[in-house]
Amino acid sequence: MKKSDTPTNPTMMKPEDIQLTVIVDNTPLPGFNSEHGFSLWIEAGGSTLLFDTGRATAFSANLRLLEIELAKANMLVLSHGHYDHTGGVATVLSEVPGMKVCMHPGALTRRWSIREGVAKPTDMPDECKEAIRALAPSQILSATGPIEILPDIWVTGPVPRLSEFEDPGGPFFLDTEGNIPDPIEDDLSLWIKTAEGLVIIAGCCHSGLVNTINHIRSVSGEERIVSVVGGLHLSSASSERLEKTVTALEKFPIGRIHTSHCTGSDATELFRKRLDCPVSSTAAGLRFTP
Repeated sequence: MKKSDTPTNPTMMKPEDIQLTVIVDNTPLPGFNSEHGFSLWIEAGGSTLLFDTGRATAFSANLRLLEIELAKANMLVLSHGHYDHTGGVATVLSEVPGMKVCMHPGALTRRWSIREGVAKPTDMPDECKEAIRALAPSQILSATGPIEILPDIWVTGPVPRLSEFEDPGGPFFLDTEGNIPDPIEDDLSLWIKTAEGLVIIAGCCHSGLVNTINHIRSVSGEERIVSVVGGLHLSSASSERLEKTVTALEKFPIGRIHTSHCTGSDATELFRKRLDCPVSSTAAGLRFTP
């Protein structure tokens, strides 16, 4: 579907006023480091955000290579409480003790993934949890619902799970025996309102991409989507889920998709073949306009 003919608002931020820098991703540009994780530096108009922190090692190394000064960030936003998105939290808060943190309280939850009967911790590292717990209450912005955290920059809070074909995307549990499924209710995404529509940024999108887009469009009142950026957690999705996802996406007026981290090559290739918009993959070290 093509973009809506809704007129632009000349007083709002334009997409070209936004610059995104991938600090951590599963693959790197030459000279950069990679790890299974995601972190994004967002410069939007007059605001600067750090969105997730990867696992730690590649995060710290790539910050130096990119010459990013963490103290310039207005806020750290955590998409959810998994280790591959929060491993650098202690580093950030040590370097910038006054940093504000936007997250859902559930991001501190103890949790596991269970594969072949083996329970593996998937939660935020303990030192990162302690660094957050040591913050002053005024430094924590609790994302229990949609919140405008900076001018024209919003986080979703928990996303309603309405699509029957979307699930958290893995064998995630709140106990080591596998009796209590983890819905990852702390999963959130971010959107930026621009004169030409929405820039939607996801960390892992455990709520489901279609659920997330529908929720953001409903809350924002804006149907046009300039771009979708980030991890979409479709790497282990069944062919049936991928087909239903791309069929739903065909109905949205999306200008571009930049896939990262946990999206998976099958989903990215299917999007390229089926969607009437450019689709590309990001990499650690990449700077781009959405």
